[in-house]
Amino acid sequence: MASIEMYYRDFCGFCARAEKLLVSKGVEFERINIWEVDGAKEEMLRRSGGRTSVPQVFIDGQHIGGSDDLFDLDFQGKLDPLLER
Repeated sequence: MASIEMYYRDFCGFCARAEKLLVSKGVEFERINIWEVDGAKEEMLRRSGGRTSVPQVFIDGQHIGGSDDLFDLDFQGKLDPLLER
């Protein structure tokens, strides 16, 4: 099973949408709250190439992007193979 990390913040509709998709896939993932975890926002910025929006999703260390990017991968049939690694 792939290692999945999602940087998020509370009260974020895009974050909730991305989380709902991942839950529907039956995969476990680490949620990292950029408001509560010291240094998480800076780490997210560094790992994502400076993207400031949330969520930012990583699968096996590979930056996937935000909620729209995650849904685009799913629509193209490319998300499941990444999750099954």
